Amino acid sequence: MPTVNPLEQILHVGNLECEEGWFKRAGGVSTRSNPNPTPERRKLMMVSILISHPTEGLILYETGGGTDYPEVWGPQISDVFARVDYEPEQELDAQIAKTGNDIKDVKMVIIGHLHLDHAGGLDKFKGTDVAIWVHELELKHAFYSVATKTDLGVYLPHYLTFDLNWQTFTGPFLELAQGINVHHAPGHTPGLCIMQVNLPDSGTWIFTTDMYHVHENFDDAVPHGWLARDHDAWVKSNQMIHLLQRRTGGKMVFGHCAKTLSKYKLAPHAYS
Repeated sequence: MPTVNPLEQILHVGNLECEEGWFKRAGGVSTRSNPNPTPERRKLMMVSILISHPTEGLILYETGGGTDYPEVWGPQISDVFARVDYEPEQELDAQIAKTGNDIKDVKMVIIGHLHLDHAGGLDKFKGTDVAIWVHELELKHAFYSVATKTDLGVYLPHYLTFDLNWQTFTGPFLELAQGINVHHAPGHTPGLCIMQVNLPDSGTWIFTTDMYHVHENFDDAVPHGWLARDHDAWVKSNQMIHLLQRRTGGKMVFGHCAKTLSKYKLAPHAYS
């Protein structure tokens, strides 16, 4: 397992709250014995990952929802996925500054998937030569979804533009830099990719974006709820990730799980 000596920092870029039925199958479902259950609303965290790589420079994994995302998303989406406990320091550029770096120094961005709460901050890189790496299937699906309005709402047009330096790859695996591996894990979206980072001191980390929104999706193999897309693909990806975690002993960081993130130190703390 190749290792390098980068620093990895977890950026907290906002909080959302929504009903758990969106991300947890059978969440809040009625039964004959309990026909009117009280829906459970869960607080979710949005995160980005900043890696200071010794040869590639600053690498960012996902960008959060972007500046003023409740207004950009619109009242309907923001009512379902509500922003809560907002602090200005949760802005992407402020979080990067908290690490002692500047957003202008980011050399590449890796996008796990292009939903609005993970790629909304891409507008920060418009008109630059910063490489935006994404699986080919994800880019095609996102542009198609916006153009045809078949999945408009989870993808938005303000960051799916031609003035970004899109870079794509195909297939199941890409070693983007030494110690940084990207694995295709479809299910939630066609081109979703998780990121594996191998560090010399803290070991392997696996950042799952929304393949798993919360720990129950991984720990109990509970698929997504209303946000599910391709169940069969999700099951296959789930098997792949469990084998990867077992083989590497990787620390898991899920797309939005506040409980899991409470186990780790956030920026400015750096893992090596």
